[in-house]
Amino acid sequence: MDKVYVYCDGGCRGNGKENNVGGWGAYLIYKDNTKELCGGTKNTTNNIMELTSCIEGLKAVIKKDMPVEVVMDSVYVVKGITEWIYSWLKKDWINSQRKPVENKELWVKLYQIRSEFTDITFVQVKGHANNAGNNKADQLANKAMDNIKASSGGS
Repeated sequence: MDKVYVYCDGGCRGNGKENNVGGWGAYLIYKDNTKELCGGTKNTTNNIMELTSCIEGLKAVIKKDMPVEVVMDSVYVVKGITEWIYSWLKKDWINSQRKPVENKELWVKLYQIRSEFTDITFVQVKGHANNAGNNKADQLANKAMDNIKASSGGS
């Protein structure tokens, strides 16, 4: 069966600290075709970059009516979009600690994009392990962070 694989990863050097650098990568595979996407920003979080990698990867999928498998090492994104989101929607974006859900705008965007697909699954894999697609997405995220750091004079 034909399937599009979307490998996503995000990271943040200095997560939680001032003047950090974040990057995301998405690596798409369909049959013999591949596509590489990456980007990043300063003063962000690891979770924002993980969510952004998934959103940008899915935005790049042209055919929404064929099976798509999103593969990530982020428990936060995979559990968030497959489990937690239903409770957040019911409770008007309040989490289990009775606090507003962080990164709500990105969750709303991911939920909306996910709804455009007829057959989509999310798979969580171990990070930095033997998964070539996940490793490639990680390389793309790191490349984006390197580019941001280089363009700002290495600070």
